[in-house]
Amino acid sequence: MKRLLFLFFFIVALSSSSELKAQCNADSYSAACLAKLTDGFKFLKNYKIDGQAGQRAKVEYSYVFTKGTKYRILICTEGAGPDGIVLNIFDQNRNPIGGNKVSGQILSSVELQAGATGIYYLQYTFEGSKGHCASSTIGFKN
Repeated sequence: MKRLLFLFFFIVALSSSSELKAQCNADSYSAACLAKLTDGFKFLKNYKIDGQAGQRAKVEYSYVFTKGTKYRILICTEGAGPDGIVLNIFDQNRNPIGGNKVSGQILSSVELQAGATGIYYLQYTFEGSKGHCASSTIGFKN
């Protein structure tokens, strides 16, 4: 009986440790994103990009942008680059207006000037991402 109980707790401990490895700790990347918010941009918002170890195909958030305001959106991961995390930005009518994939290259940041005041959608997808985990920071300047 003791052996059976020991085996049960051993299996539970193994499964718990594998779940911990798969968790996304995007908060740890937020400070790196904030430090990259330079050139007069002021912090607005952080978003957690958690692809749940490849289980989620996309993560989407919305934010109200103001006409004429310039925005910088950064993506920070465990490594130096964006780790295959692609950002597509859509206006309030769901028309694509920009993103961080340019000529096949995925960039760590994107800047845009809002053409109208309204809700904008930030859609993050994973193209060959190893970690499926990032932090995204939005900054603005007038």
